Amino acid sequence: MGKTADKSVYRPRVIDGTVEKYLEVFGAICIEGPKWCGKTWTSSYHSNSEFLIGDPSNNFQNRTLAEISPSIILEGATPRLIDEWQEVPPVWDAVRYTVDQRAKKGQFILTGSSTPKRKGVLHSGAGRIGKLRMRTMSLYESGESSGAVSLQELCGGKMVPALTGEVDLRDLAYYVVRGGWPGNLNASAEDASLLPQSYLDAILDDDSQRIDGKKYDIAKMRLLLRSLARNESTTATNKKLLNDIRAVDDETLDGDTVATYLDVFERLFLLDNQPPFSANIRSSVRVKQAEKRHFCDPALACALLKATPDRLIRDLETFGFLFEALVERDLKIYAESFGASVFHYQDYNGREVDAVIELRDGTWCAFEIKLGANQIEKAASDLLSLKNSIAAGGGIPPAVLCVICGMSNAAYVRPDGVFVVPITALKN
Repeated sequence: MGKTADKSVYRPRVIDGTVEKYLEVFGAICIEGPKWCGKTWTSSYHSNSEFLIGDPSNNFQNRTLAEISPSIILEGATPRLIDEWQEVPPVWDAVRYTVDQRAKKGQFILTGSSTPKRKGVLHSGAGRIGKLRMRTMSLYESGESSGAVSLQELCGGKMVPALTGEVDLRDLAYYVVRGGWPGNLNASAEDASLLPQSYLDAILDDDSQRIDGKKYDIAKMRLLLRSLARNESTTATNKKLLNDIRAVDDETLDGDTVATYLDVFERLFLLDNQPPFSANIRSSVRVKQAEKRHFCDPALACALLKATPDRLIRDLETFGFLFEALVERDLKIYAESFGASVFHYQDYNGREVDAVIELRDGTWCAFEIKLGANQIEKAASDLLSLKNSIAAGGGIPPAVLCVICGMSNAAYVRPDGVFVVPITALKN
């Protein structure tokens, strides 16, 4: 069998380095993430043989073979790719058992675009199977960011000021609407939303109906997705989503249904919420504990809102929320490559920080995200005020303050010490 990935045309991904590291540490790794984000290609690139459970050849012969004897499909040169393992859950235990028997590192790469419930899986795989989350492409991976500024160095307080070039507002709107799916990178502005729309249809019509073997109400699922799109990059509660559906769509859902559907969406990697941060502040300031809502890619929110690049430019408020989602997607990709985590911050004094990056040593950095350069001054002032407030409350203030901007043409350090970086100049 030939390899899925052609190494001569493979487009490098930020996660590549982490995959190599995990293969040296674990007997197997599992790369999870949304459909079509490139999991199979990246896994194939790092493997020496592969078995694709979802291959439709010969009436889905591979799936039948995996169901009859999961251990047989593990035979082959290592690392061996087992694609879409969740279609046959016993494969997980077969991999875990084989890893134990061989007592070697880097034996298997599993991929999954949904998370099955524990039925059919006997063992968690802890210590044997390392899990990685893969996302759609960042602007650096897709070639729209120059990579002049390293996020890892920035979080260490280091950056060389540089002119980074003019940025067209229409280009930013296009990046948001198009999304980061590898198969959509060359889509025209007119066609940019077709793939995200098709993605949503595939999730609702197929994946959501198979994940638990239950038939869910697709119309109600779409209502909830539209509400999530209207509340992208906010901390809207489930109750707020219910009220939003009632007010905008003139429909009703009950709370249990919303909770069930949100669980399904999360297990299909349709959502990628941003957890709250407070662990390392230890300040007298009370911190809120609500997640910030995000789709796995802002293009999905655009598809649900029927937002084109032109419509976003005419509605800068909505554009701002969706641009924030794009930046926070990229920050997660970059930060996780060097072992950092991305959060958001809200306290009961009304202060917010769009993104917090916590490093392995507990150091944290605060980031405000702004579409226009005219918003930089206020964003920097807000960051400095927060830092002073936390310090005055006896807490540990952020080590680095930064404004990530859409329309800035330079990366620089302000006289007050706040960094300013265009998203089109950032990399890991």
